[in-house]
Amino acid sequence: MLVEVAIGFWSGSLALLADAGHMLADAGSLVLAIVAQHFASKPRTDRTTYGFRRAEVLAAFVNGIALAFVALLIVKEAVERWLTPIDIHGRPMLATAVGGLIVNLLVAWMLTRGQSNLNIRAAMAHVLTDALGSVGAILAALAVLLWGLTRADPVLSALIAILVAFSGWRVLRETTGILLEGAPPHLDVAEIERAIKACDGVAEVHDLHVWRISERFDTLTAHVTLQRGRHGTDVCREVAECMKQNYGLSHVTIQPEPPPPDEVVSVRASRDGAPIRA
Repeated sequence: MLVEVAIGFWSGSLALLADAGHMLADAGSLVLAIVAQHFASKPRTDRTTYGFRRAEVLAAFVNGIALAFVALLIVKEAVERWLTPIDIHGRPMLATAVGGLIVNLLVAWMLTRGQSNLNIRAAMAHVLTDALGSVGAILAALAVLLWGLTRADPVLSALIAILVAFSGWRVLRETTGILLEGAPPHLDVAEIERAIKACDGVAEVHDLHVWRISERFDTLTAHVTLQRGRHGTDVCREVAECMKQNYGLSHVTIQPEPPPPDEVVSVRASRDGAPIRA
């Protein structure tokens, strides 16, 4: 990153500066990933009954915002460079961009060798889009060296910004859904409701909630009305087993409720004093 900043200012290459800015976001994302992994591994407490599992989600959310911010800065500078082109030294720009590509590919390879979760994928998105940014800088350097097209630098920088913004949007979309406690995208809540109703002993289901605490940790709660003559413990066990086998939901809480009475009896005095059943 420091090499790209130095060579970028010296050569006048916005593509290198854009790639360096993205690397700065990468460094921040990796620091956040390390901190989040540390907190996520801590045990639950009386105050944090789910532990710190969402530390990874929060880190990925911040990374997504950082990507979007970097993209806006690159676009702003690219427009200014397009309106007022400057001279660019192509050879040092090309050498630095090639070095940046090698470094990013090495980091991506290292990330693929570890565990995979939302936080790691957010960091991977940074690194891969930064690698594409290095490719863009290489193409811009070649355009300057071979054809003297100095405007190729801001154009390719804007393309880098689009890639950065797209990565940020994907991360923000996924993390926002988790933070807002939306249903996991791979689960159909309406289908789950029908499956619960189809379980033996269930007359009705309501207050059904399905949400994601963190990566690979989905949870479900529901209230079920029992059919007459069925025991709540047996029905809850059957529903939980159905959710685990069909949808992979192992953290399930079912609240059984008794069936309504057959009829509501109210007694009121008639003219002759006899009770009336209603």
